[in-house]
Amino acid sequence: MVYLGLRIACVILAQKATDTTFAAAWVFIAVELAVAIPSLMHNGWTMWSLKSRHRPKMRLVGNDVPTVDVFVTCCGEDDEVVMDTVRGALDQDYPGDKFRVIVLDDAKSPGLQRDCALLSHTYPNLYYMARTKIPGQPHHFKAGNLNYGLEQSHHLPGGAGEYMAALDADMIPERDWLRALLPHAVQDPKMALVCPPQLFYNTPPSDPLAQSLDFFVHVIEPIKDAMGVAWCTGSGYVARREALEEIGNFPLGSLAEDVATSTLMLGKGWKTAYVHEPLQFGTVPEDYGSHLKQRTRWAIGTVDTSFKLNFCLWGEKVRQMTFAQRFSGFLYASLSLYTILLSISLFAIPVILIMGKPLVAYANDTQLRWLIRACFANTIVNRLCEFVLFIPAGYHTGQRGSRYQLWMSPYIALCIIRSFVLPKWLGGQTQAFKPTGSLSSALNERDPKLKKNMFRRLWAILFNYMAAFHFAFVYLTLVAATLVSYRCFFQESHRVKDILICLVTHAFWPPLTFIFICSSMWTPIGYAIDPPQMPDREELLVRDPQTKVAHPTPQSKKVAFGGQAAWFEFEYTFSTLYTCLIFVASFLF
Repeated sequence: MVYLGLRIACVILAQKATDTTFAAAWVFIAVELAVAIPSLMHNGWTMWSLKSRHRPKMRLVGNDVPTVDVFVTCCGEDDEVVMDTVRGALDQDYPGDKFRVIVLDDAKSPGLQRDCALLSHTYPNLYYMARTKIPGQPHHFKAGNLNYGLEQSHHLPGGAGEYMAALDADMIPERDWLRALLPHAVQDPKMALVCPPQLFYNTPPSDPLAQSLDFFVHVIEPIKDAMGVAWCTGSGYVARREALEEIGNFPLGSLAEDVATSTLMLGKGWKTAYVHEPLQFGTVPEDYGSHLKQRTRWAIGTVDTSFKLNFCLWGEKVRQMTFAQRFSGFLYASLSLYTILLSISLFAIPVILIMGKPLVAYANDTQLRWLIRACFANTIVNRLCEFVLFIPAGYHTGQRGSRYQLWMSPYIALCIIRSFVLPKWLGGQTQAFKPTGSLSSALNERDPKLKKNMFRRLWAILFNYMAAFHFAFVYLTLVAATLVSYRCFFQESHRVKDILICLVTHAFWPPLTFIFICSSMWTPIGYAIDPPQMPDREELLVRDPQTKVAHPTPQSKKVAFGGQAAWFEFEYTFSTLYTCLIFVASFLF
């Protein structure tokens, strides 16, 4: 904030000294502020929560335990994937007469029904259900499927369980999953929801699309838990039936029923908890289009829920929320909406450079020196802050998350505009991201045998998946940086000092923000050219030959270090060293 304040003061002083308006410098300040806002908000939120950021690790022991209905929700996934989750759920270290596994199949797969029937001979606590969906009537997707299971479980032997748990079709739970979550609910009668992180076993090396969610599960969710506002993570959670009934079960009409559920519970005075332990492992989307659809659906669902709940700031549904809970609901919805501003502001840098305008305005050399020194201090403090903040998730995970916020912003912004701003006759829609055109099949980009050729991948991602926007930005920015550098060398004074000052104050102001933005925005194109390769899913699992129960291998639970991570580290290190060099030069020239 001090650095930005000094930048603003120097522009004002420069304008007074020259009687000129430095519009480009003001725009660049706005861009710097726009890029800094998410980290400033997150860092402030993090410091607020540091006082109590630990939830104890507990296990429920013995056989005198609560009854639980475990729902496995599925809708068209591969039967093998679903059955691995079902077997993992049945293989719990939990008394068999105290829990049931209920497969809620929204696709009515005959093969899945047959597999469940065969397995129920070994596990009598396994049930298969498939609701009737009448064409033309809304069925409310996953929320409707879960509500159907909640209703039908009352008709099973012994009635409904005291708790319900939910697993996504691909999420294989660890054997101590239930015993790890339930103690947090049992010891506190106001605890409505207990959630573990969503972890994955098929994340490719370097995680180029930031699919691992490591920053969310290892940094953001523990922070929110410390503030008493843990969100439902969508899979692997355990919920108290009493709390669900008080809010009318899972809310309908939302693309993010998990966020809406936990928010409504908090609004009724219930508590939610986040248990930071590796208790379930699933799969990330294996193609670019599915990844976009998943992430934009999450963003739209979060914003839609926030609109319906008045951003958690007022209303009967959030009446019993604390200030921290209200602020959290406002913060994360605002960051999704903020992608619109961020996407617009990105193009300011190449436009300013093409016009040949300086990014930094100052009245004299002394002001320039202090601007450089303040920029150095700002950069180093940010690097240290990032390092500390990202420690729980891993340093490289934090870098991937920062880049993800940039290249994903145009997609999220477009979907938000279509969903909440544009009327239908202007292209408005109420769904998540949809690719333009039609693809006859998935690109299979991570399958060494089935992947489409590079031209097909590039065409699909550039045009069907709209990454032409990213390509245009990178091309325009690099051309602009080249043009302004040419002007500095051939149209300015031939003195070395003047050339260096021209370069620094135009394209190469530390910490080389345009390079960081360009490399981030290049992600979809780089992914299309050289997508990561992954082995067959079965190679990532260890399967018991007798019970067929499978769990991920220790290696597959970790994100491998790859070439992209090495390049990003080099780029980050280079830009930091460059900033240090310019800082030293401010004392010499």
